[in-house]
Amino acid sequence: MKKSDLSEFEIQDQEFKLRIKRDVPGKATQTVTTAAPVSQPAPAAHQAAPVSQPAPAPAPVAADPSLKTITSPMVGTFYSAASPDAPPFVGVGSQIKSDTNVCIIEAMKVMNEIQAEVTGTVVECLVASGTSVEFGQALFRVKAN
Repeated sequence: MKKSDLSEFEIQDQEFKLRIKRDVPGKATQTVTTAAPVSQPAPAAHQAAPVSQPAPAPAPVAADPSLKTITSPMVGTFYSAASPDAPPFVGVGSQIKSDTNVCIIEAMKVMNEIQAEVTGTVVECLVASGTSVEFGQALFRVKAN
């Protein structure tokens, strides 16, 4: 925000609202409020910030009912291992249970361990370690038992 000389930023869509404000000494703040009708879809949140690129759309999945997707529960940075020199939590072929930690997502300097919430075998890892992920973005595909 300092780099872009912003004192306030707000973004809202149908599911959430985020407002960030910083005090700038000696600078008056001006509040600008805009509203869009609820019936219209809100603009995509990932397009509002020019700093990051939107995540690519996941490839279509075959209609295999035993394939389950583990998605990101938050926005942050995806890490496949606990540290750079540690082995990944899971990989293709890994047997997992619902309480297996599959990755870490860092959000606001907090490391959040993400559990599988499904039992089965990992068949695809969809995100590279160190990349940004969005809420609901597919992280892994699992063949459920």
